[in-house]
Amino acid sequence: MKPYSKIACIGEVMIEIVGQQTGDARLNVAGDSYNTAVYLAQLARGTDCTVSYVTALGQDTFSQRAVADMGRFGIDTTHIERRADRNIGLYAIDTDDAGERSFTYWRSESAARTLFSTPCTVGLDVLGDFDLVYLSGITLAILPAPVRKALIDTLALYRQAGGTVAYDSNHRPRLWEDAQTAIDVNNAMWAVTDIAVPSVDDEMAIHGDTTEGAVLARLDAAGLTDGALKRGPAGPFDLSRSTSGLRFARAANVVDTTAAGDSFNAGYLFERARGSEQAVALQAGHDLASRVIGHKGAIIDI
Repeated sequence: MKPYSKIACIGEVMIEIVGQQTGDARLNVAGDSYNTAVYLAQLARGTDCTVSYVTALGQDTFSQRAVADMGRFGIDTTHIERRADRNIGLYAIDTDDAGERSFTYWRSESAARTLFSTPCTVGLDVLGDFDLVYLSGITLAILPAPVRKALIDTLALYRQAGGTVAYDSNHRPRLWEDAQTAIDVNNAMWAVTDIAVPSVDDEMAIHGDTTEGAVLARLDAAGLTDGALKRGPAGPFDLSRSTSGLRFARAANVVDTTAAGDSFNAGYLFERARGSEQAVALQAGHDLASRVIGHKGAIIDI
């Protein structure tokens, strides 16, 4: 497996509001692909691997906080579009007694929705600077349809030039124009994906599959033979079928499942970036996710 030294994560970073038992709230910086970038950057400390985040932000105080947060974790910020007429998005998390979460969003006018839209200083050509590009279904869902198509077309050319694409179909139904668009865009994205890291729940929600077997059959038919299907406590399924007999222990303590999939993606992709074997990468992803869900909020220091 070839190593990757330059990784880009594309998407939206937001301000996260986390309620406290005292009735107060804590403000964090988070977002699905951003969470993955944070954990990748932490894992990459002391190595020759660099992690960049590609997004659009405003010039407001909270956007500045997001950039400072990236710097604290060692994420490269040179590929961030800044918009004078837009602000960063916002969301709040509610967590039940089992650690499952629900979200409330204020993001309809966020700067990230203008990523790669003209006029811009951060164009699609920047993707050629990287060995591995990671994005999610949320990344695609927030973009205007023409920009979304241009991004997927650019990723196809990027692969032809030797780049590697990793994709998680992380699904938020309300972000899509309609259910059929979500299906069509995800199918188009899978066609330009090298390493697939979807979750079984998201795939079922998008396509209406009723069993894990149906999800795997559809992914196989799409030619997705590298990556992992995330299955929560059951652990990941190896899409390459290159491993056998792997067992994954359940997390000892579940406080908040926020960023479970995002952190899995980071642990898994970092080991892949180092050239590790599939079994090592799967275990690393599962172990990191198990650790993260033992804490409240999306981001922890590791």
